[in-house]
Amino acid sequence: MLDVDSQKPPKGKWSTPPFDPRFPNQNQTRNCYQNFLDYHRCVKRMSRRGKSAQPCEYYFRVFHSLCPRSWVSRPRGRRRLAGGARVEGPVQLSRRPPPPRPPAPPQVQRWTEQIQEGTFAGKI
Repeated sequence: MLDVDSQKPPKGKWSTPPFDPRFPNQNQTRNCYQNFLDYHRCVKRMSRRGKSAQPCEYYFRVFHSLCPRSWVSRPRGRRRLAGGARVEGPVQLSRRPPPPRPPAPPQVQRWTEQIQEGTFAGKI
């Protein structure tokens, strides 16, 4: 594995993740999942050793870059208005009903909740 300094992009430049030979196919779902696991394993190990979790930022950026935005974003029920006020539920600006939404919860949010509950299927 490469050292942490070689994995960091230059300051102010966020590029796409480098090629990972473990995932040569176009479908990057497993790559997203593996980097999610690697990030949480890294954070867990660093906290056990009492060290900074800054080297884990690489995995965080990679899984946020590879995973679909709907998996990584906030739950749909929580939104903020322009003034910063938090509103629960969908924000309705007109009287007509909102269009139906697909029932797809953010995957990474669900994985994080499962880790906290102790029901996550992966070994971290």
